[in-house]
Amino acid sequence: QVQLVESGGGLVQVGGSLRLSCAASGRTFSSYGMGWFRQAPGKARDFVAFISWSGATTYYEDSVKGRFTISRDNAKNTVYLQMNSLKPEDTAVYYCAKSNIGDGGSIWYGRVRSTYEYDYWGQGTQVTVSS
Repeated sequence: QVQLVESGGGLVQVGGSLRLSCAASGRTFSSYGMGWFRQAPGKARDFVAFISWSGATTYYEDSVKGRFTISRDNAKNTVYLQMNSLKPEDTAVYYCAKSNIGDGGSIWYGRVRSTYEYDYWGQGTQVTVSS
């Protein structure tokens, strides 16, 4: 059993920044890749970013490349999403998730984008970007 709790969301203006955190409790997730997803009202849950256990491999959705940075601190069982240059279309509930992808496994973009690769999810944190 793993519990993931997101924090750091809020209301920001266009061009602003937020840093989301995802803290784990219970079972450790340090040996597995972690992802961030987001869901806007009336939309499907979409992939945002992925980071492997070691941090050596990252993937980003095209729309956030160059603006968002995913990182992790395995000793603290915490993953972060630094969001800069925020746009109104970034408005969504952001979810962190634990994958079953270890550094010894195969990692490719199509795989990390799939919600089926993740077995634990946080409750979500709201990010609202005003125009």
